[in-house]
Amino acid sequence: MAKVVLGFGSSHAPQLRLSHERWPDMIQKDTNDPRFDYNEVLKRAKPDMESELTPEVMKLRDESNHHSMNVLRQKLEAAAPDVIVIIGDDQHEQFFENNMPMFSVFHGDSLPIRERRRQSDPKLASAWTNTTWNATATHAAEADHPTDVGFADHIIHELVESGFDISVSNEFKEGTGVGHAFSFLYQFIMPELNIPVVPVTMNAFYPPNQPTPRRAFQLGKAVRDAIDSWDPTKKVAVMASGGLSHFIIDEELDHMALDAMSRRDEEAIASLPRERMMQLGTTETLNWLALSGAMTDEKMTLVDYVPCYRTPAGTGCAMAFAYWE
Repeated sequence: MAKVVLGFGSSHAPQLRLSHERWPDMIQKDTNDPRFDYNEVLKRAKPDMESELTPEVMKLRDESNHHSMNVLRQKLEAAAPDVIVIIGDDQHEQFFENNMPMFSVFHGDSLPIRERRRQSDPKLASAWTNTTWNATATHAAEADHPTDVGFADHIIHELVESGFDISVSNEFKEGTGVGHAFSFLYQFIMPELNIPVVPVTMNAFYPPNQPTPRRAFQLGKAVRDAIDSWDPTKKVAVMASGGLSHFIIDEELDHMALDAMSRRDEEAIASLPRERMMQLGTTETLNWLALSGAMTDEKMTLVDYVPCYRTPAGTGCAMAFAYWE
């Protein structure tokens, strides 16, 4: 069997790309976001929110985020895998409502990274206007990165054998590249490495066919079974990209998920309150649940959990960084 040498999870939220001085600028995006009523969220905000929004607190949290990503970078360099399986989500970068697979594996010859145009959804255009995270956000230098087609095909075959009706793709729309959940790896975690990857995309964002927490965990277990039945001379890392709760931070839910993953407790994972899991970007936690399913004997180490608030309503992005080894 192939050897899993590392599992790691990282948030990839907008505040990782912005200096802490710019976090408050995103209040315009949050107050105009059509997916939630900012004023209603403001009424429910915790009473000590002012203390979360001081420049000193934001600076410390920004530093914590980048320290944590550096820890993950060092772990990846030390593990030196032959290939990385990345579990992430697509946000109208390749998949749209006319074709929105629950799970998809990419098995093309190379992984293109191209300039990302953020405003694909006209409903969100006004919310993102004049924010730093807007129409032409580039997540990594444009390039074509290596994949492992043979391993991807092996994973696809094994997922089908284990009962997953898996979707596949082997190319991207002309002029476009892989989604930001995947390009994030090249900018922040391995900018100087070029390890082959196999992207596994999960529909974390768009109803009605988002997977349940249990199904996400089961996908991870099936991916691990595929790794275990692959080339015994190979070393594999598995990554989850995204999460945790955003754009309305839910610290209680985040800690419930982190605790369940640390114990690899499938029943606790399955019982996570789905109505809270399905709030906006919080659904990206599903990528982490899949990673947890892929880890068997490996122990989870939480590098840091950083609730990065940016408005008086308690909106923002809760960051998490962890590794399994």
